[in-house]
Amino acid sequence: MGALSYLFYPWGFLLQALAIVHFIRRRPDGYWLWIILFLGPLGAIVYIAVEVIPDAGLLRQSFKAFPRRKRIGELEAAILDNPSAGNYEELADLYLEEGKFARARQCYDHAISSRTDSPDPFYRRAIAEIEMGDFAAALPDLERVVGKDPKYDFYRAGGLLAHTYANTGQQEKAEALFQEVTKISTLSETYFNYANLLAAQGRNAEAREWAQRILAKKPTMPGYLRRRERPWFRRASGLLKRLS
Repeated sequence: MGALSYLFYPWGFLLQALAIVHFIRRRPDGYWLWIILFLGPLGAIVYIAVEVIPDAGLLRQSFKAFPRRKRIGELEAAILDNPSAGNYEELADLYLEEGKFARARQCYDHAISSRTDSPDPFYRRAIAEIEMGDFAAALPDLERVVGKDPKYDFYRAGGLLAHTYANTGQQEKAEALFQEVTKISTLSETYFNYANLLAAQGRNAEAREWAQRILAKKPTMPGYLRRRERPWFRRASGLLKRLS
């Protein structure tokens, strides 16, 4: 291994550094860190081939931030002359993608009027409100969306409404809706929120079961989906540790 390190010098150190930075940011399975550290440049090359290169698809998403921010600037200028609902809604959607939830919420407020019959701006405003921790405000928006279409966004709206009930002291409504939605939806977000509700009620065995259902999906998932689901895998693992 020493000869190999000499062969790759100084690039071997750079490869290891790149691999470790990616590991810290993406948090794949823990055994990869040992492979990178103990196999040196060879381990780093294997890691990059298996984990970094497939992540390029996710990396491309980050490059969309540049045209998105340019479009935000254009819309901010446009609404000064034309404060139409359409301009405000598009701007709100862009701010939501950027994670600027307070600004997104303000724009949705401008976009929604008494004539708005589409559920989408209400649903997206509710997402911003949930991210801000304002579950009381999200409640009527989600009730409107789910009342109009219980299947909205592949039942994610129903799962978020159940989560909102749980966070506004309506435990029975929350559990009934979680049970209904999870008969059809397999979203990790919904499973995790349901597990949190059960844990808060002291029903640890049931909470562990739902957290384990998230992790049980991991072995059969395609690689690109596994990478997208990593935050939920981490949250489920963290919940299991707390419950144990």
